[in-house]
Amino acid sequence: MIAHGIDITEVPRIASMLRDHGDAFWTRVYTPAERSYCEANPARCPEHAAARFAAKEAVFKALGTGWAGGVAWTDCEVVHEPSGRPAVVLRGRALEIARAMGITRWSLSLTHTESQAAASAIAS
Repeated sequence: MIAHGIDITEVPRIASMLRDHGDAFWTRVYTPAERSYCEANPARCPEHAAARFAAKEAVFKALGTGWAGGVAWTDCEVVHEPSGRPAVVLRGRALEIARAMGITRWSLSLTHTESQAAASAIAS
């Protein structure tokens, strides 16, 4: 293990951001594929969006950047392996930092309820 990040996010906070800022929030924080995944189940869209938000925060914490240092929210994408297991794809500045740290793999865990979403990201 090289680094670990963890985050918990309030689902109502993300739901408010989606409601109040709509496309601007989606575009700034999520990739088109992440948005499609979240919107595929409208009843649980805020939960899925919050889980992805928490995952990005956890990854950025593991990288030691937070969401600053030239790292864009969309530099980290949550995808799913064929098994359904969540995975991380990095791009841009986040990928550069990960490579400089010697990170070649991520283990990502997500969980969510109607009120909270949490993520753990282990870099190795």
